[in-house]
Amino acid sequence: MKTLIIVIHPDIKNSIVNKRWVEELHKFPEKFQVHQLHEVYSDEKINVPAEQKLIEEYEKIVFQFPYYWFNCPAFFKKWLDEVLTHGWAYGSKSGYKVAGKKIALAISLGVDQEELSSSGVYKYPLEELTRPFELSFEYIKADYRPFFAYYGIEHNTSEEWVERSVPLYLDFLDKL
Repeated sequence: MKTLIIVIHPDIKNSIVNKRWVEELHKFPEKFQVHQLHEVYSDEKINVPAEQKLIEEYEKIVFQFPYYWFNCPAFFKKWLDEVLTHGWAYGSKSGYKVAGKKIALAISLGVDQEELSSSGVYKYPLEELTRPFELSFEYIKADYRPFFAYYGIEHNTSEEWVERSVPLYLDFLDKL
């Protein structure tokens, strides 16, 4: 069964790590379906029925995005608000179309992991900062899985640093 990778990146062409991950995912069309929201909806007008139908086709879904301002890109939040509707994702006998599906986040971060800790400059670990995602996906009865995070891209833009992330990401996806 293929994994749906929903990529939310407002500037993928100038991305360092997310662009590289997408390039690698395209090498395995038998394993991954890559769905780039900003490419499909350049005007950010979401076709909700199409997105819901797409979600229904997969048992494993990963949301891939850069983490900044201690959150996801705004378009991801808009997608969540518009696609996870009452009567489809939750709240009625016909709802819960996402129930039981494995859902995970794949996050790239500019900061180092140590900076996101109780003793770090930003005080909170990523596990705490991503709780709203965990709660949202649990609310719709999805099987929320631990996230994948690749830290330090702001200070480590070398090809070697980026390439180091690729097998780690693919391994994460294979074990989902």
